[in-house]
Formats: sequence, structure tokens, C-alpha cells
Amino acid sequence: MTTPGTRTVTDLLAANLHEVFGNRDAASRRAAIERIYTEDVVFTDPEGAVTGRDALEEKARDLLGKVPADFRFAEEGRRYASAHDGALAWTFGPEGEPAARGIDVITVRDGRIATLLTLFSA
Repeated sequence: MTTPGTRTVTDLLAANLHEVFGNRDAASRRAAIERIYTEDVVFTDPEGAVTGRDALEEKARDLLGKVPADFRFAEEGRRYASAHDGALAWTFGPEGEPAARGIDVITVRDGRIATLLTLFSA
């Protein structure tokens, strides 16, 4: 059971995708980052690993700055979760025409995302 204000692993999966990496508003994106990630979050993708909220924010900003305004993240299938880990498949691109597919795998510590691993479809 969670206490009021506590996000579940599945809530955090969705927040990571939609409130951070899918959010083009810098102020609300930063507020979400403060809320859902640990200070020492480690984000790993095919480009390498970065540590900390500022580095994670830079990754999200850079990604969204490189793509057209109609690119959106969409969940692809179910969210999978255990007590401290979760996974969520997604698509990214114009609605109905994904340019990329991937999966996010998270580990949660003290109610926040401590690690985020992003894998892309081959």
C-alpha cells in the first residue's frame, strides 16, 4: 500500500515518459524531475550514462529540441512492475507513425526513480 502523495512504480513509469521526456514545457518538466527522481539518478541509454537530475533534464531537453513539434511519446502495451522495478514499452513520433520504439526500465528507491535504462528497438 502507498501513502497519500506516494507514486507507485507504474505511476513513475508513466511520469517519466509523459511528464519528463514527453514534456516540452521546461518549468513543469523540471518540477516533475524534482518530484520523481532521486538526486543521484543514473540514466543510461545507447549514448552512455549520466548522473543527476540536471544531466537527465539536459537529455530530455536535447531530445525534444531535435525533433518536430508533432513527435509524441505513446505507451505501447502494459506497464510491468514489481515492488521496486518496472518496465514500459513506448513509441515516439507523429501520432500513428512512430519513428522510434523502445523500452524504459526503472529501479525505484524511497518512492523515486533511482535508475533509468532506455533501450531502443533494433
